[in-house]
Amino acid sequence: MEDKDSIAKMIDSTSSKIQQLQKAFAELESYRAVTLNLKWKELEEHFQGLEKSLKRRFNELEDQEKEFENKTRKAREMLEKQEAAVFAKEQALLQRLQRKRDASVFTIVDARKKYRKVSSKDLATVFNGSQAAPAVEEKPVDAVSTGAEGNIENVKLSPANVSVDMMSYPELVKLCKEMDAAGLHKFISDNRKNLAAVREEIPLALRAAPNAGCLVLDSLEGFYCTEVLSQDIKKDANLLGLRRTSIMLLECLSDFLTNLGSVSNVISKDIKDRAKAVAEEWKPRLDALDMDASNGNSLEAHAFLQLLASFGIASDFNEEELSRLIPMVSRRRQTADLCRCLGLSEKMPGVD
Repeated sequence: MEDKDSIAKMIDSTSSKIQQLQKAFAELESYRAVTLNLKWKELEEHFQGLEKSLKRRFNELEDQEKEFENKTRKAREMLEKQEAAVFAKEQALLQRLQRKRDASVFTIVDARKKYRKVSSKDLATVFNGSQAAPAVEEKPVDAVSTGAEGNIENVKLSPANVSVDMMSYPELVKLCKEMDAAGLHKFISDNRKNLAAVREEIPLALRAAPNAGCLVLDSLEGFYCTEVLSQDIKKDANLLGLRRTSIMLLECLSDFLTNLGSVSNVISKDIKDRAKAVAEEWKPRLDALDMDASNGNSLEAHAFLQLLASFGIASDFNEEELSRLIPMVSRRRQTADLCRCLGLSEKMPGVD
């Protein structure tokens, strides 16, 4: 653009240059110091021809530049339209995929719940060594006489009468009966290859625990290990394994309580207060998490939400703050179930 302005200025100054040259030529002629073979008229016509040629060429260059700018503008507009169309198609496909994913998650979760209830009933009939009658009567917890102690012992199998012959992992019952949270972690870690089978039997083994809620809370110890630097957490396999196990035990507690029919009659106020204290201790740590870096798969956010869901203490926390954590666990398969348990179903499209 600067070169074009410079050329235009040079062309505009041509006339003044010619006038100056004419004046010099006249002065030379007046002195008669030299004899010029070229008449001024011819010289003037020559320079005027050069001026016209320059102007014509300059106009041609301007026209070419305008044509190029128009073509560039049209190409840019067309590219922007194509990008907008592609983006709209991508968003539509993502929404369809999300709806299908949510529907699939709901179907799987619902099927797993039904399967667990059936498995729980079948296994309960053989806990006392006989298939003649179930050891636990299928009726609401509040309809069962709780006796003088008013605890859970009368609505679950008595540890003294538990038979584990039909369980693939009878060690789970022993660990739960002894309230051995560390041993439970180690057993799960040692049986990672058969994790699905272990996962199915833990809710049943929790029946043998004197206080299942207390046992699961004990298992959360070390979830935030102060000895591991924040930048090394993703590289620490032991800590990641401990966190995944803690989340699984929280889920198993939720399944165990669901099968019994009522959380409020099983988890005492002291245990709920203790669970709330753990949640309040964890919550400030979540504020420092990077939502984008979590990629929808944050173990910390998942553990916090599952803690609230398993112990029925979500109502003690701000719903909007809980909703902001949902995107951090959106890629985890348990998200739909968590939203329902926390009363946040409307925050996740496709979940009823």
